[in-house]
Amino acid sequence: MSQFQSATSLFEAFKDLKVLVIGDMMVDSYVWGNVSRMSPEAPVPVVLIEKREKRLGGAANVALNIQALGATPIPCAVIGDDDAGQFFLNRLAERGISDEGIVTSAARPTTIKERVLSDDKQVLRIDSETDADLNLDEQAQLLKKAKRLLPLCQVVIFQDYDKGVINESIISELTEAANSLGIPTVVDPKKKNFLSYKNVSLFKPNLKELNEGLNVEVDPTDLDSLNQGVLKLASLLDCDQVMVTLSEHGVIIKNEEESFKLPAHARKINDVSGAGDTVISIAALALALKLDSKQIAAISNLGGGLVCEHVGVVPIDKEDLLAEVKRKIKL
Repeated sequence: MSQFQSATSLFEAFKDLKVLVIGDMMVDSYVWGNVSRMSPEAPVPVVLIEKREKRLGGAANVALNIQALGATPIPCAVIGDDDAGQFFLNRLAERGISDEGIVTSAARPTTIKERVLSDDKQVLRIDSETDADLNLDEQAQLLKKAKRLLPLCQVVIFQDYDKGVINESIISELTEAANSLGIPTVVDPKKKNFLSYKNVSLFKPNLKELNEGLNVEVDPTDLDSLNQGVLKLASLLDCDQVMVTLSEHGVIIKNEEESFKLPAHARKINDVSGAGDTVISIAALALALKLDSKQIAAISNLGGGLVCEHVGVVPIDKEDLLAEVKRKIKL
């Protein structure tokens, strides 16, 4: 596997990497309870609350995945000057994650996604957020921090949820700065900025995002259809590699010379929330360590499936992933 003689030596090398994670940071809030009856007021279930919990979410979950894999995340984002923002900063500190790249603004709220669950299944989700673009002052502060921290890093992740932190100017300026330093850039996109990520190293949409972003209908069971879709996307973005996650149909990755489609692994799927965060985290570290396209896709595909076995948004377990790589990927 590239310069690595074993999966163990590869995973050991993760600890030498620093990753700039820029995007929409959030707070994930969970309410667990039981449903035993329907409301007499409306045709909705009544949830009797048993437990509440808050976690770092969105692009911050990518930072947690990076840390769980042994590398050092450096999150860059704009959050609100509010209670949720303070929780966010406190939790970063508890996790030993730097807040040097975080801008606090009184002009926008911290995004909160509150999930209500019963029997380990979502009953309801309530979002508190804005998707407005950053104002000029917020953008200038964020870019200043990101460019100062960039030379310390070996790879950049753009984690875009269409909540306004990332825009075309931030994408172009930070990508240009990273390219000039020879630092690879990887992208987990959403619809709004989909075609703005020019000249990046690896672009990773899921199938739904690919179809919406290109206004096409790619058939995940048809290899010709898949290849046409990723080829069109790679051409439009002039990027080095495109990797599309296909849920139960696996993953496809294309570089300048060839493409590979890998099947999904059989799993007991409990919750797909956060799987994309895990995939992009693994892909970024693998790319920084100069693994080839097929290896990047294979390890990322394993990790994305593993986290789907858990309920809620959780980071990858490094030892579980290492054991899976040893069993299922030939080095």
